[in-house]
Amino acid sequence: MTENNHTWTDGSQPEQEIKTENKTAPLQNPLMQNSAEEEERIGINESTPQEPQNSSLLFAGFWMRFWAYVLDLIIVGSIDRLIFKPLLKASGMNHFDTAIFSPVTIASAVVFYLYFVLMTKYLGQTLGKMVFGLKVVGLKGNRLSWGTVLFRELIGRFISKTTFIGYIIVGFLPKKQGLHDIFADTAVVLEKR
Repeated sequence: MTENNHTWTDGSQPEQEIKTENKTAPLQNPLMQNSAEEEERIGINESTPQEPQNSSLLFAGFWMRFWAYVLDLIIVGSIDRLIFKPLLKASGMNHFDTAIFSPVTIASAVVFYLYFVLMTKYLGQTLGKMVFGLKVVGLKGNRLSWGTVLFRELIGRFISKTTFIGYIIVGFLPKKQGLHDIFADTAVVLEKR
């Protein structure tokens, strides 16, 4: 270790330096240093990125998502009309009742939410998204958990439906996220083929 006894013109001392293998490095605050094991344990190791390279993801725009959603609504409506309405009619229930808590309305809501939750959780995409080559991904690069999918499809979608702007903002945000995507930290991307 060599000492530098230089003084600046204003009377202050330059930073202390230490020599390590013919290179000089400034002294660092030992309180700010983390061991490699500590960095890996808390997830700040530079070799493991915290977020995927968003520049490599192609985010799906408003119209692609819109047409995929329309196709999904046709599929869900077909399931209702081909399976549940005939079952309700065969059981003698009124299958034309449109009251909020009627058996038809409840069955339709269950089919709608089960379709979106199960397809998104297990495949990362619904049939409509498959046709248009779209996929739901977590922005942190992690696999979609049950909590994320349930929050996105149930709570987030309910909020987006009640405030129509929740879907409209897809066309204006850089990651093309709807309100339900923002809440769940997800995005819909173009699938690599």
